[in-house]
Amino acid sequence: MSKWEETRILVKVSQMYYIDGLTQNQISNKLGIYRTTISRLLKKAKEEGIVNITIKSEFNGCFQLEEAMEKRFGLKETCIVPSETMQTHDIKSQILGFAAAEYLKRIAKDGDIIGFSWGTTLASLSRALTDCKAISANIVPLVGGFSDIDSENHVSAIVSKVALAFKVKAHYLYAPAITSDKAIKAAVIQDDNYKNISQLWKKVNKAFVGIGSRHKSSNLVWSNEYKSKDTTDIKNSKAVGEICSRFYDVKGDIIDSDINDRTIGIELDMLRNLEYSIGVAESQEKVPSILSALKGKFINVLITTEETARLILELDDQIKRVEYEK
Repeated sequence: MSKWEETRILVKVSQMYYIDGLTQNQISNKLGIYRTTISRLLKKAKEEGIVNITIKSEFNGCFQLEEAMEKRFGLKETCIVPSETMQTHDIKSQILGFAAAEYLKRIAKDGDIIGFSWGTTLASLSRALTDCKAISANIVPLVGGFSDIDSENHVSAIVSKVALAFKVKAHYLYAPAITSDKAIKAAVIQDDNYKNISQLWKKVNKAFVGIGSRHKSSNLVWSNEYKSKDTTDIKNSKAVGEICSRFYDVKGDIIDSDINDRTIGIELDMLRNLEYSIGVAESQEKVPSILSALKGKFINVLITTEETARLILELDDQIKRVEYEK
């Protein structure tokens, strides 16, 4: 076949497929060419530049960021929602909550054991769940509760609303996130309620977690409103982020501390092995915490804002430049 004839066939097949909307089977029947050959010709047309596919969307910036984040950090998926600098934290939380709710609806299926931590964004997720398909699953808390937070942000409230939306069984952990001393934790872990929940943690296949930052004033675990000794211990440590009230440093290494020994919650190591470990977080202050969580592989899916994703990539670039120049 001459070069002219080969090009003519490539153009003709491409025209019929991409412009005229014919299926590969229809093209095969019309031109008398095997269907497998049609597939090969379409691939070659793209390789030779005869066909150039351009995806046009007002959200192209977000989609490109998603691809960049997935490649950079080896993520299963990234969901980046458009955002504006002037939007309030509450608005951004609602937007992220809606995106996380839609993501949950997409991946939830029969047989799942889905875990949740606590916080404003995950509370927004639970409120945004509508028209959910009923499934056979279990919803479980991944950490104990805090008595000093708004009731809607409490992990039990989130678990309850998610379970109600999907018409599935909810489980509850009747324990604080952080006990005042090790003796209390030792007693809690002997209780049947804790034993049942901890067994479910071993079977969790999907988790939705918030990411805490020492620089976020609204974060209860780091705030002076909690216990002054705990706050001082955390601030004096190398902790940069927190998931399920467990702390990690800038490299994503888990911090072993006294407060960790008093925490009632899933171990961060367990999140690394889940089918879906989904971090839902945003804000400039949380960028180092999110980046370190990505380095620690505690999450394999990230739902965040466009602004936050750009800052994460910029910070990662800065750190790599500094390390290179050493």
